[in-house]
Amino acid sequence: MHSLTIRPAEECLWDQVSLGEIMLRLDPGEGRVKTARAFRVWEGGGEYNVARGLRRCFGMRTAVVTSIPRTDVGYLLEDLILQGGVDTRHVRWVDYDGIGRDNRVGLNFTERGFGVRGALGVSDRAHSAASALRKGDIDWQRIFGEEGARWFHCGGIFAALSDTCPDVVIEAMQAAHEHGTIVSYDLNYRASLWKTIGGRKRAQEVNREIAKYVDVMIGNEEDFTASLGFEVEGIDESLTGLDPAKFTSMIARVVEEFPNFRAVATTLRDVHSATSNDWSAVLYHEGFHQATNREQLEIMDRVGGGDSFASGLIYGFLSGKSPQECVEYGAAHGALAMTTPGDTSMASLAEVEKLVGGGSARVER
Repeated sequence: MHSLTIRPAEECLWDQVSLGEIMLRLDPGEGRVKTARAFRVWEGGGEYNVARGLRRCFGMRTAVVTSIPRTDVGYLLEDLILQGGVDTRHVRWVDYDGIGRDNRVGLNFTERGFGVRGALGVSDRAHSAASALRKGDIDWQRIFGEEGARWFHCGGIFAALSDTCPDVVIEAMQAAHEHGTIVSYDLNYRASLWKTIGGRKRAQEVNREIAKYVDVMIGNEEDFTASLGFEVEGIDESLTGLDPAKFTSMIARVVEEFPNFRAVATTLRDVHSATSNDWSAVLYHEGFHQATNREQLEIMDRVGGGDSFASGLIYGFLSGKSPQECVEYGAAHGALAMTTPGDTSMASLAEVEKLVGGGSARVER
């Protein structure tokens, strides 16, 4: 496995660029979607959450590539993105057709869960403007060549949105490699997105082709099985009681089949209840590295924990930290992100560094 050679910051306008759909999340708070009378609105999306975390928590220069319709709902989404500090110059704005036949803003109704009741997400995102993106719509040479980017990130959620999205992902990755940009990809398997278009078989066909262009592959314990077809011996369908050692053989097989992977990272979660999980992560890069295992981690809102892990991990690499530090920063950021509502992180770098250093949750005055 080769080391990562990251472009110097002074050569690039962007530390990191994400490609993906950004939705409005409608959150019923402590209630349930099916009985709600009011919702709080957040912005969110697997790929965007990484860019926002890198910008807001870690102070990186980030941009997002997506498509948004020119409607007041689209402008609301833009306003939320701007509040997150992520640059929007590469958003592709499209004219609205009047009722959303051809393009719209995707919606994600998500309740947090509590105790024995798991979190629930209900997607309403078909025909979104982002899902209609096609090869040739984005000027990747401008982004990676003229402006310069040190890191590019995308994921399996965007790739699942339409038949055209995987082509856009590969086009972007090829352009990124042409200019020496590191490419990461979060498998982020969502059964609901693949349900009517071929299920796991189609997910594996798409993701295995994209994987050929990836430098840093990220996922959780289910993703590598569902999206790439790698079984983890000794782990049952409940995905509980996870032993990090069981992943070493799987990762060895992954890297053998995809020698282009320079790093492989996975989060580990043992679910005791919706509000209590064991939480850790592993990274295979210049050896095998495991993050601190946080048992009985108390969770307010688990959505976005994996994305915040990815942004912390990427920050570590961009900052020249050791592999052990990279996985620790990722796991700590993911843990903190799940203590607040919404898809995106509200943590600060100081809080992440305190947790990485073994700090407690004692009150600060």
